[in-house]
Amino acid sequence: MTKKEKKVFLLTAVLCLLFAVPQKAQAMHIMEGYIPPKDCILWFVLCIPFIVMGFISLKKITSRNKKALIILSMAGAFTFVLSSLKIPSVTGSSSHPTGVGFGAIIFGPWVMSIIGAIVLVFQALLLAHGGITTLGANTFSMAVAGPFVSYGVYKICRKLKAGKFISAALAAGLGDLFTYCVTSFQLSVAYPSPNGGIIMSMIKFLAIFALTQIPLAVIEGIITALALSAVEKISDLDFDNKGILNREA
Repeated sequence: MTKKEKKVFLLTAVLCLLFAVPQKAQAMHIMEGYIPPKDCILWFVLCIPFIVMGFISLKKITSRNKKALIILSMAGAFTFVLSSLKIPSVTGSSSHPTGVGFGAIIFGPWVMSIIGAIVLVFQALLLAHGGITTLGANTFSMAVAGPFVSYGVYKICRKLKAGKFISAALAAGLGDLFTYCVTSFQLSVAYPSPNGGIIMSMIKFLAIFALTQIPLAVIEGIITALALSAVEKISDLDFDNKGILNREA
């Protein structure tokens, strides 16, 4: 293992140690049993094609270069830690960073559907954050919708000649906010307003989430940009052209 790889491994280990910090589960992504069974099934089904494509993308990346596994583990740790830091918000849900922008920028959005789903399973089983029945809904909002927005925003910003730091910060922040737009839609579908239906319900959910989620999105954007800058410096990875990910081991 080279010095650069050791530094990456050490940073990953530090992130993993944060897993041991107890988190009081006052609220969750969308908690167990909070949305109707038909909604749970629908969101599970909608996640399937993204999960399939995620496995295909993951297989290509890891078969091309085994060193990518170190960065993949770091992306998983980053997502786990950030999305475990929760602030109680709408009943049955919570505000928290998502952490998915980090991996989406490096590996693309498909891989994050796998990493995000794994993170959500561990959080549901170990930390009582989220749930198994609501795994599909939480996966779609945090591991599908968020990463695609983060990846798209980053690519657009770079094409417009924005700096890497600004591009990464905007990508992660907007991906975070879009995750909560999707969550608000999911909750409004499950609980439409008696006066105004789904649209009015979604407006109410978004308004409540905004109080905590906008500041969190700004913070997540900055943290993600700093983390990506650190990874680029201590490894031979250039997350504009995927660096080591496009070279044979």
